[in-house]
Amino acid sequence: MMRFLRFLLLAVVFLAGPWQIRAADSNRADLVTAILSEDLDHQIEIIKKLSDADEPIVTQVLAAWRLSEVYIYEQDDKKIPFLLDPQLNSDGEAKGLRIIDGSVINDAEGKPIWFASFDLVPAENNSKLRIAIKATLDFFSLSDPNPKVRRDATIKLGQSQNLDYIPNFEAKLKKETDKETIRALKEAIALTQLVDEKKEARIAGLKKLGELRSINSMSFLQDFLKKTKEDTKVDRADERKQAESTIKIIEGYIAMGNFAGTSFRGLSTAAVLLIAALGLAITFGLMGVINMAHGEIMAVGAYTAFVTQNLFKSWFGVSGGKFDMYFLVAIVLSFITAALVGLILERGVIRFLYKRPLESLLATWGVSLVLQQIFRSVFGAANVQVGSPSWLSGSFVVHDVLFAYNRIFVIVFAVSIVYGTYLLLTKTSLGLQIRAVMQNRNMASCIGVRTERVNMMTFAFGSGLAGMAGACMSQLANVGPSLGQNYIVDCFMIVVLGGVGSLGGTVSASLGVGVTNQVLEPWLGAVLGKILVLSGIILFLQWRPAGIFATKSRSLDG
Repeated sequence: MMRFLRFLLLAVVFLAGPWQIRAADSNRADLVTAILSEDLDHQIEIIKKLSDADEPIVTQVLAAWRLSEVYIYEQDDKKIPFLLDPQLNSDGEAKGLRIIDGSVINDAEGKPIWFASFDLVPAENNSKLRIAIKATLDFFSLSDPNPKVRRDATIKLGQSQNLDYIPNFEAKLKKETDKETIRALKEAIALTQLVDEKKEARIAGLKKLGELRSINSMSFLQDFLKKTKEDTKVDRADERKQAESTIKIIEGYIAMGNFAGTSFRGLSTAAVLLIAALGLAITFGLMGVINMAHGEIMAVGAYTAFVTQNLFKSWFGVSGGKFDMYFLVAIVLSFITAALVGLILERGVIRFLYKRPLESLLATWGVSLVLQQIFRSVFGAANVQVGSPSWLSGSFVVHDVLFAYNRIFVIVFAVSIVYGTYLLLTKTSLGLQIRAVMQNRNMASCIGVRTERVNMMTFAFGSGLAGMAGACMSQLANVGPSLGQNYIVDCFMIVVLGGVGSLGGTVSASLGVGVTNQVLEPWLGAVLGKILVLSGIILFLQWRPAGIFATKSRSLDG
């Protein structure tokens, strides 16, 4: 099968063109010269020279030669290098195609000569030739139109630390325009200089790797440092000192990158917590209800995203623009579904338990257990996978720090939700009523505000926000029956720390809790990190019991 594919590839080169070779085509003439030469060094020299060739046939002939599929035919005292035509006759024989011009080899009467591969002797091929051919084939990747292919090929060749490659790297560096590939070429040159015989070149390579903050070179640098310590015959103190300095620079760069990446991940997690805690802050501040089912309402939003994804997949398939729209629809449906669940919860349970915080806590905790069991019965106990649409897949890198598109979207979405909530509370009649009830429920009722209706609408809105938070969380974590339990404690900590009912306090506290958790967990572990954050919050509340921003109230008891 592989032989047939190689034949098919050669057919494209020889026949589809058609393959017309001019007398002045030095690259193909060099191929013939190298194949016929009996001097191994001369052959290797020509093969290295061909590393700058951009002819597809050069690649194909070198690959065939490496696989012993280049043959030589003697005719009229002349040796003709050739490849076999991929088209076979009924006897399994093929025509011979001259490498110099692609023409068919004919006999004295002008008829094509048919060859059987098992009767032919391939052109001489040994390990040194194969190594040289492999290196040249690898260098062809440095001319690929795709900059990512050029960059990856450069990194691979640089890690081989072959001093013969440096002239090629330097030649490519003068022509390269892509920034990442330019950096990779500089890194490859410096990395290769570590094995140079000259001490000055080795030190220059070490300095350059430090300037480039080359993470890829860390293992090579550590091996280099180890060798300088083991070499007792020569004084290599200068090299050892420079290697230690370069390693220290790169380690500091890695630490800063890890911190930046962790902070970014913490910021995206804080954004989800912010959306969830925002609704909890409004409902808790308005009604004084400790809703232990708020986390399960987040899970309702996450499962809504899962169902929406499956519906779009069955309707439109997994490819195309229509499927990619599923997540935008899922966010809207998550808000509606979670708001309806919150409305049912408020009308069916919570409205009978106002001013009874302990009973409301126990009741909502029971509701959370019921919802978890419903999730297990409908979707199963295992986690379900919610994929990202194509426009949220992937990432970009800045100074070796990865920024995922789905996390960026979550952050931007959270900012828009905060701004939308601010407008709702300050620019609408519902927001005015909510703020009036929060400040003095009895006085608001006396002037005609329908407090029960405000309670109902506010609870539905807060639940809808939790649903959208769950939809966003589906892009960052697994969706399962216990999803809400993983975040409900953080949400309550944010609400209390920020100040009950305070929009600004909720924003500040969510940033602090989310980012701090992510930063501490790699150092202290998830459990100890969470304990340390909780202890810090407790100590802060001892100093400021009302939270970061205390909510002003006109009621007589507040």
